[in-house]
Amino acid sequence: MPVLCTMSIVEQQRQCQQCVDSVIVTMKQEALLLRLTGSCYDYKQQELDLPTLKVDPVHQVAETVEPNRPMSQISGVRKLKHANSFTGIVPRYGVETPHPQELAKYLGEIDKWGVDMFKIATYSNNKPLTAVVYTIFQDRDLMKTFKIPAPTLVTYLLHLEEHYHNDVPYHNSIHAADVTQSTHVLLSVPALENVFTDLETLAAIFASAIHDVDHPGLTNQYLVASGSELALMYNDESVLENHHLAVAFKLLQEENCDIIANLGKKQRQTFRKMVIDMVLATDMSKHMTLLADLKTMVETKKVAGSGVLLLDNYTDRIQVLQNMVHCSDLSNPTKPLELYKMWTDRIMNEFFEQGDAERRRGLDISPMCDRQTATIEKSQVGFIDYIVHPLWETWADLVYPDAQDILDTLEDNRDWFQSMIPISPSSSFCTKRGDDGEDGDEKEEETKFQFPMDDEDKGKGDSSNKDTLVIRVTDSHKDSKGSKDNRHLDKK
Repeated sequence: MPVLCTMSIVEQQRQCQQCVDSVIVTMKQEALLLRLTGSCYDYKQQELDLPTLKVDPVHQVAETVEPNRPMSQISGVRKLKHANSFTGIVPRYGVETPHPQELAKYLGEIDKWGVDMFKIATYSNNKPLTAVVYTIFQDRDLMKTFKIPAPTLVTYLLHLEEHYHNDVPYHNSIHAADVTQSTHVLLSVPALENVFTDLETLAAIFASAIHDVDHPGLTNQYLVASGSELALMYNDESVLENHHLAVAFKLLQEENCDIIANLGKKQRQTFRKMVIDMVLATDMSKHMTLLADLKTMVETKKVAGSGVLLLDNYTDRIQVLQNMVHCSDLSNPTKPLELYKMWTDRIMNEFFEQGDAERRRGLDISPMCDRQTATIEKSQVGFIDYIVHPLWETWADLVYPDAQDILDTLEDNRDWFQSMIPISPSSSFCTKRGDDGEDGDEKEEETKFQFPMDDEDKGKGDSSNKDTLVIRVTDSHKDSKGSKDNRHLDKK
């Protein structure tokens, strides 16, 4: 009997061991699948603390496990190409170009407002973002301050620029370079001298550079209305802005791309938070809230004896940086007229392409997107009157008198577009005769355009709580300056 009992125990132990071995194998397999099907699941493998199983090639196994790309992966991120992995001697402006002298001429004006970014694109071998950001990092000594190797910075910038789409008329790397250079200039005004730390400056430049990466040339409204994958991913909330951030931070994980590798843990966390706050603030649905907060800051602003702005807490500091990047993003009308007209052509072409897509899909055509009825000059006047000018006027008050020349140029450009509105247009964008929609000889034509607007009183995170700001510009040719009596704001 004792012998039989002993054998029974041994047998039980063997069976238990088999069960344990089976569980371990299963856990290893699950950990491998999690690693292969999405980077956001990596923490699961870390919790299990199991060894990684090597499989070659990885992408074949991933396709076998999940034939469709899982939602957990960030769309639009492409693997680093060898041509964009920079390991040699970095050129003076970060890019190889057959036009070094011409490029040097325009980048030599990088501290000035209104530099011709289209020329920089031409002379940088169509790498304006890499050339501009690399030059700014050099000028501000950011590579030395944060111990960023030049090849790492160039590799990241080339990879970032590749994720902007050249076939998108407006939201491409030329626009990103222009916004970054504008932010660089605004950071340097006397009223903000020595106000921001090196880390805040790094975050503002980085946020400007990445703020539209992988932009598809479509608006948030279109992505939501069409039920796009991005809208599903981000629950209809700041869809594009969330995507830009996800792509940009994901690219930092590519080989030789982590430009913030030498920041301390706390610095990295602060940097990431600031960048997220700034890029999310470029969502136009946040415009009215940003502007209201900026006006409040102007009314209560504190300055040192030298006239330098005093910002003594994170809320105030990030608010100024958010508005700075937002101003840069809406700075086209403040640039020299010829450049402004070029930017206008590009954004309207992008809008028209979206309108064409909306017409094909049977969707309501978005304001400013119908090429058959658009009055470009009138829409620009309305855009300046109700969006751009109030923002820049408030910014100019904040940093007075450092932005007065910019404000003057904006007003001159507005007057030019006003003068170009046809006296008797045969058609106009989003127009109607009279309030009742009927044709009437005595009624004024009006132009409408709109964008969603957050209503903080209705709760955050619910896209159904967005009001719509409707801007109506009526045709009254009594006043070349565009009398306030002929402009209306409606909130729906």
